[in-house]
Amino acid sequence: MTTNCLQGPRDAYKDNIFTCGTVGWPGLTHVDGKNLQPVIDRALALPGFSADVDGRSVMTGFARNAVMGVADKVIEAVKGKAIRHFFLVAGCDGAKPGRNYYTEFVEKAPADTIVLTLACGKFRFFDKELGNIGGIPRLLDVGQCNDAYSAIQIAVALSKAFNVGVNELPLSMILSWYEQKAVAILLTLFYLGIKNIRLGPSLPAFITPAVLDTLVRTFAIKPISTPDQDLKAILGSDHGKLLKTILIDAKT
Repeated sequence: MTTNCLQGPRDAYKDNIFTCGTVGWPGLTHVDGKNLQPVIDRALALPGFSADVDGRSVMTGFARNAVMGVADKVIEAVKGKAIRHFFLVAGCDGAKPGRNYYTEFVEKAPADTIVLTLACGKFRFFDKELGNIGGIPRLLDVGQCNDAYSAIQIAVALSKAFNVGVNELPLSMILSWYEQKAVAILLTLFYLGIKNIRLGPSLPAFITPAVLDTLVRTFAIKPISTPDQDLKAILGSDHGKLLKTILIDAKT
């Protein structure tokens, strides 16, 4: 473990986890990045797998440069109504019940929508076969939580391409919450004025009723409900009118 989140491992597994760099945990062996011999020795001492198994492959690497490299195709697909909506389904993962919502949401997202994802929450659905739209994969893995900047830049670039604000794009953010540095990412989105974020399966522990009331009034943040209800609310809203505005502005 060199970076990102580390949760307390089971005692039976502690001998198989090593930390390095700035990450540490009581009872785990911390190694120097220049000397990984303890890790190698432990790996060689373990029995390993009795047989190789062909696993599934997933496609990654859709950071802002990769996505905006095909911006012309994305714009044409939106103009031609091949792409109706973009969903950023991203955030943390955890053991708390209710996180199957994100798997179901992605599975039920209509075939004319694109799902961008990042951070640990993507492991709920990152291996789903969603197909593509005009050669553009419907599931775009932007990266880890530290790559949230890329997702923001993609949204900003699209808003500039269509000459509208980010909140006017046919784009919805469906975020899974845990805590830790996710606070900084959420505050960044608020600072940028992003509205209508759906957050779950529970709200941050630091949000008091008064703070929640302010966030709802200022940023229209809302908790997730069910995938069916949220998809209906999002796709049945005024995004059709906004899309017409986007198309008119894009032509001019």
